[in-house]
Amino acid sequence: MDIKYFKTLPSTQHYLIEALQKKLLSPPVAVLALEQSAGVGSRNNEWSGGKGNFFASIAIGLDDLPDDLPLSSASIYFSFIMKKTLESLGENIWLKWPNDLYKNDDKVGGTITKKINNVLVCGIGINLKNSQNGYRALQSDIIPQILLKNYLLALQKFPKWKQVFSEYEVEFELSRKFSVHIENYQKSLADASLCVDGSLIIEGEKVYSLR
Repeated sequence: MDIKYFKTLPSTQHYLIEALQKKLLSPPVAVLALEQSAGVGSRNNEWSGGKGNFFASIAIGLDDLPDDLPLSSASIYFSFIMKKTLESLGENIWLKWPNDLYKNDDKVGGTITKKINNVLVCGIGINLKNSQNGYRALQSDIIPQILLKNYLLALQKFPKWKQVFSEYEVEFELSRKFSVHIENYQKSLADASLCVDGSLIIEGEKVYSLR
């Protein structure tokens, strides 16, 4: 996979999407910035931060993704593979449904996925060194370039959704003491039911991650 490195960008996701639309880049491709000033977070929040943290976006053609992957749960898929990559580098991380990376009870990062024509773009931000955006940091010595390379190696194996889900289903129990934002409302995950497509049943309604 082609990797583009930058000292700083306003947003790796905005840069990559614009480059794809202008046909300056084509998938599979990844963009890594050592610093980011106006990154994209959940619910239109910014995800920015200083040097030492992880700011990357990856574009993959839909035809290269596992044929059993529900696109509505792509954020779970990409996030869980990152969680496993961080674990392989010695970090104790878990994934809160659907796209938040946690250490103990503290959020340290997350992913945002977006479909652009026949391409899926995944943006990932992780506070490796510095607490930013109101969230904690891992206080880790992991080098962003090494993390990206390890993540892409894991991702390029493209495990089936069924395999990822079988592991995540066990980990989902950790999410139950938290809540999520659904259409501007906070909903508890205490009694949520996780479905095989990665969606949830909350108070009788089916909810997809859509992030």
